[in-house]
Amino acid sequence: MVKKRSTSARWLVVVTVAFILAITLAPPLQDYFAQRAQINSLRAQVNDSNNALEKAREELAKWNDPEYVATQARQRLHFVFPGERQYIVLDAPKSEEEANGPAAPISTLIPNGLPWYGRLIASITTTNVNK
Repeated sequence: MVKKRSTSARWLVVVTVAFILAITLAPPLQDYFAQRAQINSLRAQVNDSNNALEKAREELAKWNDPEYVATQARQRLHFVFPGERQYIVLDAPKSEEEANGPAAPISTLIPNGLPWYGRLIASITTTNVNK
């Protein structure tokens, strides 16, 4: 009988020590893993910032080229060189299909007889399958 009590007492001591050890180590381990996650997040931010910086440097290098500046002035600001004429066509249809069809497809799935807000919600939630 003495053997059984000493075995259960030993297990009680082992479990108690393991419990105290787990309670003692849990907060530092939690902090460690939180800090590692934060470090990884910050590294990703630094990589993204470096990529954005490299793209900005490439863009700046393009603007040092006079031909690129002239091309951008023509496209964005509609500038022309002296002696040139520029024609801008307004409201030209892109294709014959776009010219004949409505500006936006009209859904036939929206029920009539609803108040305006009900029709609005139905138009948002209903997909147009008439293609």
